[in-house]
Amino acid sequence: MTAQILDGKATAKTIKEELRARVEKIVEEGAVRPGLATVLVGADPASEIYVAGKHRDSEAIGINSIRKDLPEETTQEELFEVLDELNSDPACTGYIVQLPLPKHIDTDAVLEYIDPQKDADGLHPVNLGRLVLNVNKPITTPLPCTPRAAIELAKRHGIDFNGKHVVVVGRGVTVGRPIASLLTRREHNATVTLTHTGTTNLPELLKQADIVIAAAGVPHLVKAADLREDAVVLDVGVTREPDPETGKQKIKGDVEPAAKDKVAWISPNPGGVGPMTRALLMQNVVESAERAWEAEKAKR
Repeated sequence: MTAQILDGKATAKTIKEELRARVEKIVEEGAVRPGLATVLVGADPASEIYVAGKHRDSEAIGINSIRKDLPEETTQEELFEVLDELNSDPACTGYIVQLPLPKHIDTDAVLEYIDPQKDADGLHPVNLGRLVLNVNKPITTPLPCTPRAAIELAKRHGIDFNGKHVVVVGRGVTVGRPIASLLTRREHNATVTLTHTGTTNLPELLKQADIVIAAAGVPHLVKAADLREDAVVLDVGVTREPDPETGKQKIKGDVEPAAKDKVAWISPNPGGVGPMTRALLMQNVVESAERAWEAEKAKR
């Protein structure tokens, strides 16, 4: 059996088309056009590529792009001044500070300095705290992009989480920890087992899973032999290793390649949750703009 593919590229393209229509709608109503800002300190090549991709996405959707490229020697106080500008600028409806930051800058302090309403990644402590506290009510704050992307990818392929046993592999703040809070909200109503590299009975738990979300960042940690034939598998973890033949960096996921010939559904890596994460970051920016516009209309 060959698994059906959870196609992140095609799904992300659809979401971006939907977002473009939403952007034009609020602009026609009189709202400020949504704007995504990126803050890059230094000249890390991988970070520069990542940031450039974000601005290409913005332009495709009709979102204004705001770039703040700062030299490596930028002090933390100087960086805070830039964040003050973005926090107060109505043209910026969401922004990210590209990681990693230079070692002389306190990353946690910088991330906490972001206005929670403009937190495009959805990882500000205030937003994560509101997610944990909010089980039943609609979410009105930015959500973590990658967990949201994994859930949206599955749902748009007709996969229902209600009543399902989801085994999450990985306890990181980017995916593992917040996705458990998202999936146990009543709107998804899943039962979640959060595992990690220190879980001693991981194969046993994987065999019980209706849905597996692998996000530990350990190549091929999840073995095909431990997965059910009716399982849905989302391979989120990314490890870059040099190809012994070409020397170029090659992406490896957390799921053993043989799984694609056993399970019911699988997301490719790359090409699965990755493109969706970029699309959902754009959605956070648009939704922040929509919320700001609704608040402005309510004042009139």
